[in-house]
Amino acid sequence: MRTLTKSRPDAPRAFFEAEAAGLRWLAEARAVRVAHVVDVAAGRIELERIDEVPPSRAAARRFGAQLARLHAAGATAFGAPPEGWDGPLFIGRRPMARADSHAWGAFYARDRVLPFLEIAVSAGTVTLEEERDVRRACDVVSEGAFDDDEPPARLHGDLWTGNVLWSDDGVVLIDPAAHGGHRETDLAMLQLFGCPHLDDVLDAYDAERPLRDGWRERVPVHQLHPLAVHAAGHGRSYGRALHQAALAALRAADAA
Repeated sequence: MRTLTKSRPDAPRAFFEAEAAGLRWLAEARAVRVAHVVDVAAGRIELERIDEVPPSRAAARRFGAQLARLHAAGATAFGAPPEGWDGPLFIGRRPMARADSHAWGAFYARDRVLPFLEIAVSAGTVTLEEERDVRRACDVVSEGAFDDDEPPARLHGDLWTGNVLWSDDGVVLIDPAAHGGHRETDLAMLQLFGCPHLDDVLDAYDAERPLRDGWRERVPVHQLHPLAVHAAGHGRSYGRALHQAALAALRAADAA
C-alpha cells in the first residue's frame, strides 16, 4: 500500500489522533470508503494514498446511496464524538465543541455557529449589523424552529468537495470533523462548495433514504455552520455569505 504522511509540528494536542478516530468511526459504518489510517502519533498521521480518477455519474450515484447509509449508522447524541474517543474535536484547524444533546437546534446554534461567529466578529469579517441578524437566526434555530424527529446522524462533518476523492473504487472520504449531527448538514456543505455530479449524488441519496419535505429550503440553515467556520478565518466574503444564509434561514422559519 502506498501511503502519505501529514505532519504539523505545532499541532494542538491530539489533533491527528482526532482525525484518526473520526476516520475509523466512519469506516465502522461499512457504508462509504474512507482513507485507511496506517499510523498516527503526536504531530503526524500516515494514511493510504488514494489514486484519483475523473468523477463519473455512476460513482456519484453510488456515493449518494453510501452517504445515506453512513448517516443512518447514527450517533449517540447531537454533538457526540466518535465512539470511544474522549479527546478534542476539530474542524480544519479550529477546535470544535463536543456535546450530548437530544435537541438539534439548541446544539447547532450553541456549538456549531455561535463560537465561530464570535471569532469572525473579532476578526472583522462579520459586521456588528450582520452579527445581529446571525444571532437572530441562531435564536430561531435554538428555539426549535427546524427540529424534527430524526435521530442523530453519523456525520463526516467537513464534507466539502476537497474531502471527497474519486478513485477506481468510487468515492473515498478524507479529513473528517466527525460527530453526531443532522444529516442535512453534510448535504448542505456538499452543496455549498460544489461537488461533481451533485444532482446525481442528491437524487441517489433521496432514493436510498428520503429527505423530509422542504429540505431544499432548509439548506441555508445547515450552511450557517460551515460559513461561520470560514468567516472566522477565510475573509470578508464568507462573512457576507454567512449573513445572507442567516437571512434565508429567518425567511425559511417564517414560511414553515
